[in-house]
Amino acid sequence: MIKNILFDFGDVFINLDKGATLRELSEAGYDVIAAELYPLMISYEKGLLPTSEFVKSAQYYFPGLETMDLISAWNAIILDFPEDRLTFLKQLAARENYRLFLLSNTNDLHITKVKKEMGEKKFNAFRKCFEGFYLSHELKMRKPDAEVFLTILENHSLKPNETLFVDDTLEHIVSADRLGLKTWHLQVGKEAVTDLDKHL
Repeated sequence: MIKNILFDFGDVFINLDKGATLRELSEAGYDVIAAELYPLMISYEKGLLPTSEFVKSAQYYFPGLETMDLISAWNAIILDFPEDRLTFLKQLAARENYRLFLLSNTNDLHITKVKKEMGEKKFNAFRKCFEGFYLSHELKMRKPDAEVFLTILENHSLKPNETLFVDDTLEHIVSADRLGLKTWHLQVGKEAVTDLDKHL
């Protein structure tokens, strides 16, 4: 029996354009993305370096790219937050049938952009729906590492087999599944978080 639901954020609640950053960089003349950027991005998502250091380090790989242009490209992934999803979440929280949690791989720049796009009032209303609100750069851990799931389970005394994890990334789903959590691999464009009842 499902008693707890752990949600992803991007492409579950807020829409993302995961190819937008590379497109913007390509349009600026940077077609080759160095492999060394990936561990830098992971460290930033884990909150292991401040935004200023991340931007400065990333600029090394894009000679001549202005700071604001880099930040604009980085944030281009963030799209809209459909109102029906927030309404759905508020109704779900009001039912009090489930304990609700959020776990997002993100970073300070993206969350700042999200708050600006949503507005503080809407963002806070969203956040208040969850008993636990976990952002990777604050937690210093990220999916798909097992430790991040185990930390949340332990923090809230949750049983894996009573917890449904909702995410659009298969790698994250596989990791949670190995730990005994129930999972829903949400297929972006084919289904939405508002279809949750079909998976409970």
